[in-house]
Amino acid sequence: MELIRQGLDLDFMSRRRFAVRVSAAVLAISILSLAFRGLEFGIDFTGGTLVEVGYPQAVELEPVRDTLRRAGFEGALVQHFGTAHDVLIRIAPRDDLDRSELSNRAFDALRARDSAVDLRRVEFVGPQVGEELTEQGGLAMLIALGAIFLYVMFRFEWKFSAGAVAALFHDVIITLGIFSVLGLEFDLTVLAAVLAVIGYSLNDTIVVFDRIRENFRRMRRGTSESIINRSLNQTLSRTLMTSLTTLLVLLALFFLGGELIHGFATALIIGVVIGTYSSIYVASSCTLWLGVQKADLMPVQKEGAEEELDARP
Repeated sequence: MELIRQGLDLDFMSRRRFAVRVSAAVLAISILSLAFRGLEFGIDFTGGTLVEVGYPQAVELEPVRDTLRRAGFEGALVQHFGTAHDVLIRIAPRDDLDRSELSNRAFDALRARDSAVDLRRVEFVGPQVGEELTEQGGLAMLIALGAIFLYVMFRFEWKFSAGAVAALFHDVIITLGIFSVLGLEFDLTVLAAVLAVIGYSLNDTIVVFDRIRENFRRMRRGTSESIINRSLNQTLSRTLMTSLTTLLVLLALFFLGGELIHGFATALIIGVVIGTYSSIYVASSCTLWLGVQKADLMPVQKEGAEEELDARP
């Protein structure tokens, strides 16, 4: 990483037009998929039945899934709950069965396989609650983006604020688009991951913007493009180190964390990769296209400051 910081002088901004074409293509695919295919909402949003069962001995999840699949519950989500003896089952609603009959059939199928299974609890999530969660989740993301726009505008300048929000929209839409294209389940844990992606991407963007502002004030010569390039090269080692160490943790969660946080880890892995890219090629490029200049970032001098300096001995 020290070699990256000292020895490389990559011309990021010369490739910004190509990067914009790539981003535009991926965004178009994501938006089209979200518009026509939508997201595979989980039981948290669609409503459904939650069944908790207990076994006297530790039980593998795959045989439980096979049993429910043969009983007609193809999309049931099965996971351990607390210990390997307890199993939590989430079943999507069905038009041909009411909620009580749905849970009874699922439990009967499990009891036919193992008579020692014990029914712990049954809960129902209505579609009205799921619809409210969908609205509140979307509202949370919009409020977060609006607050971020104001924060960056007051800390830096409105051109940086527009670049930061454009990068965040880019990251969120592509993350949701990948979930839509691949048909991955979208539940509350994935929504939490998307909000975490917003925070991660913003932090990375703020680090880059802070160095850009510092170089604009310090470097007397150079175009806006060359100053932004210099800043990106100076922060590249930090960006890559942060992204790689974060990805190592997320990959461990993805492969070893179990089904409960599989979607959460997937969304964060996508978001970290896209967020690292957008900090360089979306946020910085957008700021450059908006015409950021040295004068935009110079501190405001108090009236009469020059006369005071001249009067000093």
